[in-house]
Amino acid sequence: FAARRHVLTYMEDAVSQLLENREDISQYGIARFFTEYFNSVRQGTHILFREFSFVQATPHNRASFLRTFWRCFRTVGKNGGKYSSICCYLLTAQEYHCLLQLLCPDFPMELTQKAARIVLMDDAMDCLMSFSDFLFAFQIQFYYSEFLESVAAIYHDLLAGKNPNTVIVPTSSSGQHRQRQPPNDCSTLDGVEASLFYQCLESLCDRSKYSCPPSALVKEMLSGAQRLTFYGFLMALAKDQGINRALGALPDKGDLFLDPAMDQELEKLVAQVSGLSVSGPTSSSGDTANLPVRGSPRINSPWKTLHHHRKMDAESEGSNEETDSSEN
Repeated sequence: FAARRHVLTYMEDAVSQLLENREDISQYGIARFFTEYFNSVRQGTHILFREFSFVQATPHNRASFLRTFWRCFRTVGKNGGKYSSICCYLLTAQEYHCLLQLLCPDFPMELTQKAARIVLMDDAMDCLMSFSDFLFAFQIQFYYSEFLESVAAIYHDLLAGKNPNTVIVPTSSSGQHRQRQPPNDCSTLDGVEASLFYQCLESLCDRSKYSCPPSALVKEMLSGAQRLTFYGFLMALAKDQGINRALGALPDKGDLFLDPAMDQELEKLVAQVSGLSVSGPTSSSGDTANLPVRGSPRINSPWKTLHHHRKMDAESEGSNEETDSSEN
């Protein structure tokens, strides 16, 4: 159970943060630190603003990052934009990468480009994409990164007329097979035989130690195909709602822009700000006086982030008190 849930990974990270911030944590207590840390892991907020090596370290971390990215930026797809007549913003791969870096500053551009290539295929990488198209492609590329590396190698071997009988086990998620492109000939357009391709994938899923989509769902997805290309397979994975539900990080496409819990929090925040604006004191000119801005409700995240916010809040409160006294 401990190995399956990657408990050791979280214990090592918790102890590392404890040692790094031991002077600050001593003011609040070690027990409280561990409680808040593992609450953040359970809620999925522990990956906020963390380094990429930690974000991709476990399947739970990857799913948490996907869910957080969706919740933070779903309005990109919900609100109307200047580039679209269907009520959604269309962004380039570079712009989506900037959004990813807001949550993970060292997120690699390579993964963003791979996700964009699933959507755009042979189109220019600076083409515009809808949020939903990019999100579901990014989910497949990010969560199943190592699996897709092995699939790319298998596809290349089949295209070259070889019968892969070994499972390629990637050593990292850096994309070591990214330069391994299929030969540029007419067979590339036809792809490979779907049944043979699935047999190789089934063997891969049975033997791989990395996350793989359920083989039964992959079989169902390929059941109606005679031949398929590599990017056609990736696009089918990204669009398959059964695989999306099995992964469990994102809602169905029809519910992608619905998040009642987040909407409720936003409505509360807007109501608080509106209440302050209406009931606040007015100046002699009749304008509403400048009021201190209240911070949004804080979410549980790793201790370092929590303590940083506490220090900022304390400094802000002290500054406000000095301002008030000077005005009096």
